[in-house]
Parts: sequence; structure tokens; C-alpha cells
Amino acid sequence: MFETWIDRWSLVAAGPPIHTAYSDLLPVVRDGAPAMLKVARTSEEHRGAALMIWYAGDGAVRVLESEGRALLLERPPSGRSLVDMSARGLDDEATRILCATAGQLHAPRPRAIPPDLVPLGRWFRALTSSADPLLARAAGTARALLAEPQDVVVLHGDIHHGNVLDGAERGWLAIDPKGLHGERTFDYANIFCNPDRATATAPGRLTRRIDTVSEAAHLDPGRLLQWVIAYAGLSAAWCLEDREDAALPLAIVEVALTGSTRTPRRRASGRARAGR
Repeated sequence: MFETWIDRWSLVAAGPPIHTAYSDLLPVVRDGAPAMLKVARTSEEHRGAALMIWYAGDGAVRVLESEGRALLLERPPSGRSLVDMSARGLDDEATRILCATAGQLHAPRPRAIPPDLVPLGRWFRALTSSADPLLARAAGTARALLAEPQDVVVLHGDIHHGNVLDGAERGWLAIDPKGLHGERTFDYANIFCNPDRATATAPGRLTRRIDTVSEAAHLDPGRLLQWVIAYAGLSAAWCLEDREDAALPLAIVEVALTGSTRTPRRRASGRARAGR
């Protein structure tokens, strides 16, 4: 599956292939520089590829070549990991890096947006059709948010600790966008479900992250909390639909619903599970 592009783009394999449900990847080298060859399996990956091209390396890894199902991406050197940073007690710093990266991706660009972005209303269908009682509460929150969107932008759709890489002198760089369109606050909600259950559900963690993200991304903390409820509910609905473990997103829904009765709806100062 890689041979066509290896020959066409003069690549040399530099590691074993990586296969996922969505794409096939191969670490490669071209002209001495590390890169990643990615071949899409799904329409979602095609949409994400178009968005990577649109980003043009601004806040995301560069697309070096593209053709059909294939992308050749720059491969940042192994460096700091946001997952490790969070595990070492630097969760606030990792969270601010994720916020800064999302903000960079949300910045206006002087070119037409990709044509096939998915509106958030469609993205949330699995949640709004769920019969689970807890998720019904999250679905109600989602419907209210989707009915009156604010600060609508092009969305990455899957900002979390594993999808933002250390690009050394290029800064932190996003990978694997889903290609969505809607309220920018949505893009910060997945942070709260990551990088693992122990971190995400630690006592006081959600409240601290609400404070950190709302300040770093200039978001209303009450509305941010509502988006956390909605996103975690959606992630749980996907897990239940696929007969996967939904314990983490369900735990976040429960904690966030409790917090929603205590967090005032005030405006922050200033201008804030993987997707499917």
C-alpha cells in the first residue's frame, strides 16, 4: 500500500508501519529528513488531510506532498511529550500549550476554508439520539449550545495530549484533525478527557482545568463547562455504540454536571475520546 508513493516521492522506510482503523502510516526519510507517509482509509481522514493542507504548517505539521489518499507529513523530532508532562505534575503547563495550539489553529487565514467540513450539529448525532439517562442530560446541554453557537471557526476536532507534538524550533504542532466547523470552545473540551482516567478524574482537576483553559483561551468558564459536558457525553455515546469502555467519559460527565451547578457564568478577561 505504500510502494506507489515511496517510489514517486523518493522515500526510504525508517520504521515499521502503523495501522489504525482510519489510516496506514509509515515512518520514512526523504533527502535525509524524517517524514511520515500517511494513507487514508476513511472519508474522515480525507477531510482531515484537506484541513492539514489548509493549515499550511501554521500550528500543525507541514504537508510536504499530497496525492489522492496519501499525505507526506513532516515528522517532528522526538522531544517533549504532553502526556509525560502531565504525568510529571506539569498538567497546567501542558494544558496551556494545548490552548495555545488550538488558538493558533483557529486564527483566520487568507484562503477559502475546505468545502467538506462537518458542522457540529451533525457531529453530535450519536449523543442527541442516545437513550441513556445520564447522556440524555448531556444531550440537552449539547442541544442548547448548538442552538446558539458563538465564535464559529474551523475546528480541529480532536485536540488532546497525543495530537500535539513538540516541533522543536517550530513550536508545538497539531496532527490528525477531524475537519469540523462550529463554536471554537468545542475544541478545548477534549482536553478534559485526557490524557488518561487517573489524571482527568483526579480530585479538583476539572475545576482547575476550567480555570486554566478559560484564562488561557479567553473563554467564559460556565460555557466551557457546558461544552465539556456535551463533549464527554458524545465520547461516551460513541463508546457505548461501539461496545467499548465508556467509564472515563461517563465519569467526566458526572463530575462536570456537578460542577455546572456551582460554576458561575462569568466572562473571562480578554478576547477559549478521539473523534470518529
